[in-house]
Amino acid sequence: MDAEARGPRSNATLALVLGFALLAFIGFVALGMWQLQRLGWKDALIDRVDRQLRAAPVPAPSSNATLTREADEYRRVSAQGRFDYGREVTVRAATALGTGYWVLTPLQRADGSWLLVNRGFVPPEQRAQIPRSDESASVTGLLRLSEPGGSVLQANVPAEGRWYSRDVASIAQAQGLAGPVAPFFIDLQATPATAAAWPRPGLTVVQFKNDHLVYALTWFALAAIMAGAMTYLVIDERRLRRLTGAR
Repeated sequence: MDAEARGPRSNATLALVLGFALLAFIGFVALGMWQLQRLGWKDALIDRVDRQLRAAPVPAPSSNATLTREADEYRRVSAQGRFDYGREVTVRAATALGTGYWVLTPLQRADGSWLLVNRGFVPPEQRAQIPRSDESASVTGLLRLSEPGGSVLQANVPAEGRWYSRDVASIAQAQGLAGPVAPFFIDLQATPATAAAWPRPGLTVVQFKNDHLVYALTWFALAAIMAGAMTYLVIDERRLRRLTGAR
């Protein structure tokens, strides 16, 4: 049926269609603006992390420090103390080297407080024979905040020693660390000496997906399409009414 045979829509129908189209247009524009805000936030995050990765290490915060993911994650920090290899745990990991385990070893600082150090990755065949160095240690790496609870599909089982995330508080409790425990862990940085050693540090993935501009343009394109559709509808309706003499 062509447009002339169909005839113009009623005012109520036209108002309803245009109303829904206008709401969709406003929604698409709002989503586009939100994605632009997310783009600004993500760009600032990437810039901050890049600066922190290039900065000289600073002393690791105290065990009672208040940290935020936005300001503190991926800061380069250093600490000194003594490793307690008897309370070491392994946490399931998937890395560029394959699946295996992170090796988390408690480090007790001079003030008696503890912090967990991720000494690096080991493949499954190395799990039973993880090399250990001197107990006294000076470590440098990236500050990482605790990962409570476990992974999306697998929860930590402390009673069975099965760990799927680096949950600082749960690991400290399960391993009986007496005294203050820092609410973060340190991902040990790689050095020339660790290039072929186990555990293998330096595998921290510091990448941020940043597709917000693409999403914003997509929403704005949909808004433009909706605006075009509304314009066409109004023009076509006026043409039909002129042809039929309707009002």
